[in-house]
Amino acid sequence: MTVSRRDLLAATAAALATPLVSEAAKAAGARAPSELQAPKFLTASEFALLDELTELIIPTDAQSPGARAAGVAAYIDFRLSESLEPDWQKAWRTGLAGVDASSRERHGKAFLQATPDQRVAVLTEMSGAKEGFFHELKAWTVRGYYTSKIGIHVDQQYKGNVYQRGEYAGYDAK
Repeated sequence: MTVSRRDLLAATAAALATPLVSEAAKAAGARAPSELQAPKFLTASEFALLDELTELIIPTDAQSPGARAAGVAAYIDFRLSESLEPDWQKAWRTGLAGVDASSRERHGKAFLQATPDQRVAVLTEMSGAKEGFFHELKAWTVRGYYTSKIGIHVDQQYKGNVYQRGEYAGYDAK
């Protein structure tokens, strides 16, 4: 197989332009990772609900982007799609439906049609239960966020395995 000079130049130009295109997309307000891919397990409406719930749990703030920017809903959806536990998958579908039902009962409208304050009220009510879907949702949101590049490097400012100068802050078993 031979590569023509023209093909080589085109490939080189594409390779050099890729970082520039990525930066331009970021500057133009590119969509979050969770908006870029189709759900693998959840329906589009379930995925949209999950994306909003995760963003409410870990919102964008002055310190770092939130769960939506980190692609947490896509992470959870992928884990559900790869699961060999149909009961766990069913529990997620039932839990998401329960959030919508709770919003309809409390506010007369679906969760995504509710106002931001009404959404927070539904989540606050759910968080009061000792166990249930909210705790599963929160645990997976935290796991997805803090294992993402945004959660590790932007939020936690992890620099990798580097020499720590100054006083030792670890455990001393003396």
